[in-house]
Amino acid sequence: MNMLSPKIARAAAEGSAQVEPTLAEAKEAMRVLLQWAGNDAAGEAARSLSALLRGEAAPYPQLKRSYPSDFRADADYVATLPDLQNGPASLIKGAKAEIQHVGISNFRLPIRFHTRDGDDLTLETSVTGSVSLEANKKGINMSRIMRSFYKHAEREFSFEVIDGVLSSYLADLESYDARIQMRVRYPMKVRSLRSGLEGYQYYNIALEMVKTEGETKRILHLDYVYSSTCPCSLELSEHARSVRNQIATPHSQRSVARVSLEVVGDRTLWFEDIVELCRDAIPTETQVMVKREDEQAFAELNGSNAVFVEDAVRLICKSLEGEPRIGDFRVVASHQESLHSHDAVSILTVGETFKQASYDPRLFDTLYHVG
Repeated sequence: MNMLSPKIARAAAEGSAQVEPTLAEAKEAMRVLLQWAGNDAAGEAARSLSALLRGEAAPYPQLKRSYPSDFRADADYVATLPDLQNGPASLIKGAKAEIQHVGISNFRLPIRFHTRDGDDLTLETSVTGSVSLEANKKGINMSRIMRSFYKHAEREFSFEVIDGVLSSYLADLESYDARIQMRVRYPMKVRSLRSGLEGYQYYNIALEMVKTEGETKRILHLDYVYSSTCPCSLELSEHARSVRNQIATPHSQRSVARVSLEVVGDRTLWFEDIVELCRDAIPTETQVMVKREDEQAFAELNGSNAVFVEDAVRLICKSLEGEPRIGDFRVVASHQESLHSHDAVSILTVGETFKQASYDPRLFDTLYHVG
C-alpha cells in the first residue's frame, strides 16, 4: 500500500529530502495509517510501517481470502464506511453543472393494481425513478430511491401512492425535482367480433408523476394497436373490381398509436377508459381469439373504417378532447405499411405539456408491437 502522495513518492525515489507534504496530504496519510493500523489483527501494519520508515519495501499484506459470513456491520462500523457520492464538491468530475435527471431505471417489483370492475391484479412493474442534482453536489445514493419505493410497494397502486414515494425520496435526497415512471403490461379480456370467444389483450402502459418547482403532474402513456386499411388502396381495389372485373385487395397493416395524456381532476381515469376512448375512435383493434366468422367480420370492419395516419391521430384527438378527466395530450401514430418498405407516421399535440422542438431519433422505432 503506497500511503505517500505522488509528489512525495516521486521525490523519495529521486533521493530528495527537501519536499515537505502539505497539511492536507499529511492529514490524509495519517488517516490511512490510523485506519490501516486499527484494522490490523496480526501486526502486519506495524511491520509494514516499520519497513517503510527504514526505507525498505513494505511486505505485501496477508489478506483474508474467505468470506466472513458471521461478520455483522453494526452502527459504529457503518459510520466508518466511505460515501463518495455524498462527498464535497471538490470530488466532482467534469463540469460543475446541474443534472436534470439522475436515478435508476428498470427496477422491477410486483405492484397491485385495481381494475375498473373491482378486481385486483398483481403485475410485474418496471420502475424508473430520478431526481435533479444541484451543480455543487457530487451525486445521490441510488438505493434510497428503491428503499422509498419499498416503503409503499405493499399498498394498492394509485397516484397518491406514487406521490408518497416521490415525497419520501425528495426528502431523503434533498432534491427539488423528482419523477417516477412505472411500466406494466396490463391485461384486459376482449370479446371476439361474432363468435363470442374471449381472450386477453395486453396493453403497454406507463404511469408517470413529476414534481417540479411546486407543481405536480400526473401522466399516463398507452400503446393502442390496431389495423389500418389505406383508403386510397381500398378505392383502387374497388375500381379494379368494378371496371375490369379484377380481384384486388387493399393493403392494411398493424399500426400503433401511443397516447400520452395528463390526468386532471379528482375523478379516477381508469386504464380501461383510455382503451375505450381509443377503440371508439378507431374500432379496428387487433383481435385475440378469431374463428372464420370473426375474420370475415374484421375484414368488413376494416373496410368500413379505412384510415390514413393523419386520420388516425385526428380521430383519437377528437375522442380525447371530449373527456374532462384529460388535460394536455399527445398522439404519436405509426402505420407499418405492407405496401412500402417504410412506415407512415404522425404526431399531434394539444397543450404545452408534450410540445417539444426535437424528438428522440428512435421514437418511431419504439412503436413496433411484438405481441
